[in-house]
Amino acid sequence: MATNYFTLSEDVAEGFWCLGHPLDLQGRELDDPWQFTGGEPAHFKDPIRLPLDLEGESRDYSHAAFGTPVVNAKLAALFQELAPTEVELIPVEVDSRAGPYFILNALRTIPCVDTEASEEVHSWTEEDEIPEKVGTLRSIYGMRIDPSKVGDAKVFRPSEWEVSLIVSEEIKDAMERAGITGAKFEAVTGPPTFDPVRRAETKRRGELWDQARHARRAVWRGLGTMSDDFYIPPVVGGPWPGERQWWTAMRRADGGMLIVTDGLSDPFNDILDRPTAGFGLELAIETPEPLGEVWKSWPVHLLERVAYEVAEFEKLRVSLANGTLSMEVDGVGMPETLVTPEGRVAVLIGMETDSLPSRFTLPGGEVRLLTVKVLMPAELKWLLHQGKGAAAELIRRFKAAGETHLSRSWRQPVVS
Repeated sequence: MATNYFTLSEDVAEGFWCLGHPLDLQGRELDDPWQFTGGEPAHFKDPIRLPLDLEGESRDYSHAAFGTPVVNAKLAALFQELAPTEVELIPVEVDSRAGPYFILNALRTIPCVDTEASEEVHSWTEEDEIPEKVGTLRSIYGMRIDPSKVGDAKVFRPSEWEVSLIVSEEIKDAMERAGITGAKFEAVTGPPTFDPVRRAETKRRGELWDQARHARRAVWRGLGTMSDDFYIPPVVGGPWPGERQWWTAMRRADGGMLIVTDGLSDPFNDILDRPTAGFGLELAIETPEPLGEVWKSWPVHLLERVAYEVAEFEKLRVSLANGTLSMEVDGVGMPETLVTPEGRVAVLIGMETDSLPSRFTLPGGEVRLLTVKVLMPAELKWLLHQGKGAAAELIRRFKAAGETHLSRSWRQPVVS
């Protein structure tokens, strides 16, 4: 009888620690952090340190950045006993914690994903303009594998979708008997659980979503150079129209970086009979400053917070339809020069510029591209004291000072 298999993932919960990007002992980030999730022996053999991005209670099983599995000595011993030739246990130091801890690296990949039995599957297409990925999986939900292709493996990664770590029922049962904390299991064998009608709706939803994504990508290509080096991890869920939060970054011709929301104009999930353009807007923040790793940069975090507020509150979108809008968001992690005494950061949304299109068209309708310009604390204080018409006057002063829509972590305020 075929063995049952399960994905092993981190059970995220409030109050527990959050492990960061793997570092060498000199504190430098490893160049290839994905090497621990590729289903083959890791090539980095020197000592590794894991910073604590968020203090909290430790668990037997955790994920560091990039989905890297981390286990304590108790769980390491279990894998060593049940699957000694299928895993690599790489010692790591966790900041301020005694340990020992290990990266759990599965050493096998097996082609076994059953796309027909899986609930929702999306593949890369030629329109994505990444030739080496065409035909491979871009996303998968409700995954099912064919256990007849797995043999006697107990720990492995599907070669079609290496981000998933799969364990046998024997491993799962042993972990549950041992009272292992932090682990979550989801079946990838057994009869499909999806409803055929729902699957057809999901397929149609994916088609509409892809139409919008490809049309937006054509717009983004005209604004700058995109690269895998600028990748920003998406977030599933939230108040965006398609319940998926995406961002895209591109290098401008002058060397600056433009970051845009890439989904506020996605079709609404509950409208399947025609294309729609979601909220009919996308947001853009542009900076001339060097950013290092784009996805960790302050403009990305600022855009994420602004976009969440715009997506969550209809009154903000109504205000934006009538012109520019100033607003404040949480200043945690932002450059100190931008943070007010109250711990907030202010932005001005909708300042026009000749260097970006103000509108573009998708299959579902017209979309406005609204700039997000970060304000200095003195400018926010001035705005709050001036009242009605202050935003228009601030824009006039920006133009008089040669200021544009660009955002900087520091500059001279245009008000006194």
